[in-house]
Amino acid sequence: MEIKSAKDLRVYKRAYKLAMDIFTLSKSWPVEEKYSLTDQIRRSSRSVCTNLRESWAKRRYEAHFISKLTDADGENGETETWLDFAKDCKYLEIAEFNRLTEENRAIGSMLGGMLNNPKPFLSRK
Repeated sequence: MEIKSAKDLRVYKRAYKLAMDIFTLSKSWPVEEKYSLTDQIRRSSRSVCTNLRESWAKRRYEAHFISKLTDADGENGETETWLDFAKDCKYLEIAEFNRLTEENRAIGSMLGGMLNNPKPFLSRK
């Protein structure tokens, strides 16, 4: 399959699904968390996708591509921290936490692979 946009990348699809899963689960969290945990985890999980889209747009220049991928990876790490807080605050069941964390780490591994070998993703134009 030819990759025409960042949305075609497996890592993007997985990151988008994770962000949507987090959004759905966080709807039931306490209202007092609205402007802290809920808002922050939604923002960081969504930022993985937005930074992937930005990196794709900048793939003509390896340094810019890597910079935005690094941002995506950082946001993914932040999301894992917020998942830890959600578990410890008892907003997530352990099985749900494990599932989300496993997916988060898989996304991180995929981003790491792209960072370690960016050449196949760079624009050849």
